[in-house]
Formats: sequence, C-alpha cells, structure tokens
Amino acid sequence: MRDAAMNSKAWPFEEARKILKRVGGKTPEKGYVLFETGYGPSGLPHIGTFGEVARTTMIRRAFEAICDIPTRLICFSDDMDGMRKVPDNVPQQEMLHENLQRPLTSVPDPFGEYDSFGGHNNAMLRRFLDTFGFEYEFYSATEFYKSGQFDQVLLRACERYDEIMAVMLASLREERSATYSIFLPISPSTGRVLYVPIRQVTKDGFITFDDEDGTEHTVPVTGGRVKLQWKPDFGARWAALDVDFEMYGKDHSTNTPIYDKICEILGGKKPEHFTYELFLDANGEKISKSKGNGLTIDEWLTYASTESLSYFMYLKPKTAKRMHFDVIPKAVDEYHQQLRAYATQDEAKRLDNPVWHIHGGNVPESKMVVPFAMLLNLASVASAKDKSGLWGFIQRYAPEASPETHPDLDQAAEFAVRYFRDFVAPKRQFRMPTDQERAAMEDLLARLRTWDGGLDADALQTMVFAVGKDHGFEPLRDWFKALYEVLLGASEGPRFGGFVALYGVNESIRLIEQGLAGEFVKTQA
Repeated sequence: MRDAAMNSKAWPFEEARKILKRVGGKTPEKGYVLFETGYGPSGLPHIGTFGEVARTTMIRRAFEAICDIPTRLICFSDDMDGMRKVPDNVPQQEMLHENLQRPLTSVPDPFGEYDSFGGHNNAMLRRFLDTFGFEYEFYSATEFYKSGQFDQVLLRACERYDEIMAVMLASLREERSATYSIFLPISPSTGRVLYVPIRQVTKDGFITFDDEDGTEHTVPVTGGRVKLQWKPDFGARWAALDVDFEMYGKDHSTNTPIYDKICEILGGKKPEHFTYELFLDANGEKISKSKGNGLTIDEWLTYASTESLSYFMYLKPKTAKRMHFDVIPKAVDEYHQQLRAYATQDEAKRLDNPVWHIHGGNVPESKMVVPFAMLLNLASVASAKDKSGLWGFIQRYAPEASPETHPDLDQAAEFAVRYFRDFVAPKRQFRMPTDQERAAMEDLLARLRTWDGGLDADALQTMVFAVGKDHGFEPLRDWFKALYEVLLGASEGPRFGGFVALYGVNESIRLIEQGLAGEFVKTQA
C-alpha cells in the first residue's frame, strides 16, 4: 500500500508527502511530527473549527500511511485572548459587555456551567471533537502562558524585539504602527488585555507600560502577565512547540509570510501550511462564531451521521463551501455511494476514495439499500411521524433489511423524518398539472394499473421514462419535474421508478389520483 500511497493524487496524500520532505524522511529530534490546529474560543465552536481538525486528521492518517514516523495532533485554544465583542447567540449579554477585553478564561461563563466563558467554549469544542473520535491533545493558551511553557520564547522575543517589530511595522498602516507593540500586557488593576503603547522592552524580559488609570507598571513578560498580539503569537507558537504542519482559512493567507518570519526569528523552522477556502452560510456570507450564522455541528448531527459531515469536509477544501441545511441530503447519499464503490475498487482507487480518509483505511460496508433522498420523499407521502412509519415500506422493498441488520439505514430513517418535518414540509408547494402533464399522468396511471413487473425499480423507471417520451416532453427532465411538483410539492426528487418500487405500485396509483384531483393543492390553501 505504501507505494500506492506515495503516488496517490488525493489531497491528504499530497500534503503528507510535503511534510515527509520537510523532515527529510526521518523522525525529527523531538521524536515525532507535530500537527497543530488553532481555535479562537470567542464564541461557540462552529462547523469550520471541526473541519480544520477533521482535515488535519486526514492528512495525519495519510502521513502515517506513507512512513513510520510517530505523530501528535495538538488542538490549541487561544483562550487568553481578550473578548473584543459579545457574541449574539449567548445569554447574559449585559454581564458579558461588562467583561469586554478581559481574557476569555477570566470572563464568567454566561451559561453557568464552567469556570469561565473560555472554559465553556473549550469544553464544547472538546465534546464535539470527541463525538467524532479524533485523537488529539488539547492545549490552553492560558495554561501555556501561565505554566512557563511559553517563557523561553517570550524571553527570546524580548531579545529580538526590534527584529520582530520591523516585520510587523512593515505590514501596518502608519496610524496603527505609531502605538503598536507585539506585547499585550494584562492590566494589574482591571485584568483586561491592554492595547497600549509599550514604553520600554528590556533584553532580560521586562516591559514598561501605562495602565488604564495612567499608573506606570514594569512587569516580566513571563508567568501569564503578558500575551502576544495574535500575528506574533502564531509564529511564536510554531517556534515554541516546533510545529510541523498547520492549516487555516484563506483569511489568514496574506499573513503567512509574517507568521513564518517571526517563527524563524524566534529560532523555529516554519511549518508546512495548507490554506482552505472559507465556509459560507445560506446567504453566501462567511460563517462567524460571534454571529452564530451557518450550521453548527449539533445541527448537522440532528439530521445526518458524523461520517456524512466528514465526507463534506473532505470535498474540495480549496473551494468555498456554502453550509446550510440543504447540503445534508446530498452529502449523505454521496458518502454511501463512495462506500459502495470502495468495495469494488483496487488499492490505488481506494486511496483516492474519500471514505478511506474518513475512516483511516478501516472502511465499513454500506447498508443503505434506500437512498436518503428517497427516504425523505417516503416520509412526505407516508406522513411518517417516526422511523417505524417508514420501515413497513422499506421491508417490502428490501425484505432482507431490518433495523438490527441495517443500523445505518435505521439511523437514516430517523434522520429523514426529522429533516422532512423541519425543512421539507414547511416549504412544500403543490400545483395542478398542465393539460400535457395531466395526459401523461393519466397514461402513467393506466400503465401502473396493469403493471405486472413487481417492484423492479429499473423496469419501473424505464416505464416512467417511456411515458414522458411518448407525451413529447423536451427536455425529459420537465416530465420528472412535473411529477415532483404535482405529487411531492418540490421541484426535485428521486428516481421516480425507484420511488414507486419503495412506496408500492398501488400506493403510487393512489398518490397520482390524489394529485390529479387537486387534493394536495387544497390542503395548502
């Protein structure tokens, strides 16, 4: 397999080979290759944060497939950052406003569950990541600064302060550069992170500044009394931990040369990077933790499996992705299509298949004998209140299936009922058929009434296809669109022959009769 992995064009393998080249094909002095992901806990974790860890894990697995070098993955939370604004989607807004600019681990938890807001958001992130079984180590910036793990790099930043400042000042506007310093002191009186001019930085690790009340202080940069501005912090963290790989969103890409240079000034070796495109909400706007727009991880997992979300994250990471509820059904069905394909593929194609990267090579068998999109339509016409309302149809179509033998199908049936109830039912819009469509549907009815081909989905699809051709639909897609809009209240739907096979011929006859009689249109009036 290793030879095939070294030649695979799958993007995780391409990135893994770059990392292997970076370390010269041998174990680094520290004894492992270090992968890192960053998290800013200024708001509840969103799905983009999960995507960063999922994709990094995929690259880590690919790296482990091409060599025997040990690896570690650190999820680093910048929870010492000052809370610059109050997220819109959390309670106790007034209390949070009173704590603006305090480190996130010093802000009380508005949910009353943890010792701080940063602690709450860190716990939410870890819970989400644990749901997916990621192997990672969690690092808190607050603990990192206060425990002394960052001291050596902070002292080196004092020694090389002018050199680092030259890098930063070259990237800043004139008015910003006049007061800028790489160091942000924590106010001894208010506990807030201060964006104030630094009067003096000494080579032996002390800074002098004026507090909010004008009092002058001189404090050591060690022990959690001072933090670095976020751009210098990026490079300093790489140097302190000797990071070999980190990925981040496109919005960081212009800062990459700054991060790299600061890392090198502080004695580190710049890591390999991977820049991914951003996630967008339903309106095409960037997903934001403070706004709470876009999908959350919990919302996705209400309607689909963890694997379907991992599949979505695998696809085209350098292409911007719109993340809204309507992407879920497609992701579910495509994931299972890839599972089925995997069973028939040779080694090289398996390594290019997304499911290898989702499951780390331990790929399960798909038991989804009914597509998720079909289950949604079945939930619609059957008026199912729970998954048991679907199983009678499923077992007539696939007698060998049961909730016990097909747990992924059983889970998908429950998801389909929820998804239909919350997203499909409120938007259904039925209409009456045109004269051409009515004639074709009456023809379809006549053929179904004399049908003797059993529940053969392909044969039924061929028959439905023939009806459309006989009635002059051009393009033929308009015929299927008419069936969906008149019978299901949607402009898109499943292969109609497969739907008839699942729902039943007699039940489908009744459905078409109701659509032609306008019963569905009357119910929405």
